[in-house]
Amino acid sequence: MIEADVREQIDYSRLAESYPYDDPESILELICDVLYSTADTIRIANENIPTPKVQERYRRLDFEHVTYVMDSIRETTTKIKNIRGYLLTALYYAPITIGPYYAAAVRHDFG
Repeated sequence: MIEADVREQIDYSRLAESYPYDDPESILELICDVLYSTADTIRIANENIPTPKVQERYRRLDFEHVTYVMDSIRETTTKIKNIRGYLLTALYYAPITIGPYYAAAVRHDFG
């Protein structure tokens, strides 16, 4: 079952413990929606990307990627009009942006 695999993949119990007020259940459901999708493409950042490519990237998500996205949302002061689209995009790019994000944060802090 995909949901059970995703719960383990993102360490859902630890996520729910760490972010009790940020609705981690919604993130879980969104990831599962992508992995269950039979559509030809999924819209990511105003671009239609082939579903298998999006699913492959979502299969790489782990606890650190999801917390990175949730922390980014907490820090965002701009009104998010399409939260589903925002989350789809943020989760899709998380595996390739998390490293540079934290490297930049460390350079900023220790400059």
